[in-house]
Amino acid sequence: MKRICRYLPLTILLLCCLQLATAQSLIDVNVGFGSANDKAPTTGLVLDPTGTTFVSCTPAQNSACSSPTSGLGGFFMGFGANLMLWKHFGVGADVTLQPGKPSYAQLPAYYVNLKSRETFYEFNGIYQPVNTKKATLQLIGGIGGANTKYYTSSSAAGQITSTTTYPFGSANHFQIHAGAGVQIYLTDHVYVRPQFDFHYVPNFTQQYGSTTVIQGMVWLGYTIGDRQ
Repeated sequence: MKRICRYLPLTILLLCCLQLATAQSLIDVNVGFGSANDKAPTTGLVLDPTGTTFVSCTPAQNSACSSPTSGLGGFFMGFGANLMLWKHFGVGADVTLQPGKPSYAQLPAYYVNLKSRETFYEFNGIYQPVNTKKATLQLIGGIGGANTKYYTSSSAAGQITSTTTYPFGSANHFQIHAGAGVQIYLTDHVYVRPQFDFHYVPNFTQQYGSTTVIQGMVWLGYTIGDRQ
């Protein structure tokens, strides 16, 4: 959440500056809700010899290894803004993340429950092959990053979970993003946009079962400007 608060105002400020320079452009600001999914890996986790990070392991070969870690899923929320410079072309940026911290792995050997939070952020080009007063079709593509933050909750010996959670490192990856959505206007300025997204994240198999993430979101937004 701190990452969003730090970068989203800068993005909106940039879009507002561009709006002043291009009187015919439109600004969309939106908030979204949905889910992103990747399958679970077949490996577990164990502390490395330094005791400062977790590494992949096979339960059959290491008694301290956790059971296979969880896949990616659950509730995501998002924040974004688009600048439509012309009727059919524009640019945008958005961030989607898990507001909660779902369980990622149980490590009984250390009495630790490892949790995670996934965040995707991207900067996109937007093409609208269909643009009418009531609806637009948006084809989206761009680049960005994926951030996995880890948290641990430990307790007294003999227990697995605890209510106390501590940050425990993170992992960052480059990503390529593509998506398609239909922006349906409920009024002249208020819209809802169901959107389907595909994220290709090289090296994401360090955290999950594949390098591809499928995401579905519903964005609610407001268009600033005169839609002619």
